[in-house]
Amino acid sequence: MRISLRKPIDNTTPSLQLGADRKGIGLVEVIVSMVVLAIAVTSLAGLTFSVSQQTIKVTGNAYRNGVVMHEVNRLIALPYDSVPVGTTSNSVSGGVYPHTRTMTVTEPVVNFKRIKVIVQPTNPIFKPDTMQFTRSKARTSKVLCTTSCV
Repeated sequence: MRISLRKPIDNTTPSLQLGADRKGIGLVEVIVSMVVLAIAVTSLAGLTFSVSQQTIKVTGNAYRNGVVMHEVNRLIALPYDSVPVGTTSNSVSGGVYPHTRTMTVTEPVVNFKRIKVIVQPTNPIFKPDTMQFTRSKARTSKVLCTTSCV
């Protein structure tokens, strides 16, 4: 003989458990899940936009630094007498980084030139940059002279 402590299941009485006889997902649950998904996607879209804007600025800064260093290296490589005193401006409208380069050369003392290079991007998102340096005339024009060859 077997003794059971469970209540017998009676199929004629309605179940007291919530959702025990349901077989699918309700419309309210679908709407709630769509709202939660929309909030998550919206916050990710804002983050993606912010990251892309920062990437554009960083890329522009890299191009600007390249232009400034190119101009400085060019002016340092030129012979001292080939660097003209005065202000010159050069605009670049094509390419990946349209900008205007302004070079100002002053000679406050003989054999000593102060050079200022300004790079002004056309796109207002990017900031301008300025580089100043000095050049002095060598004591001799003979490159390999190690003694007094004046």
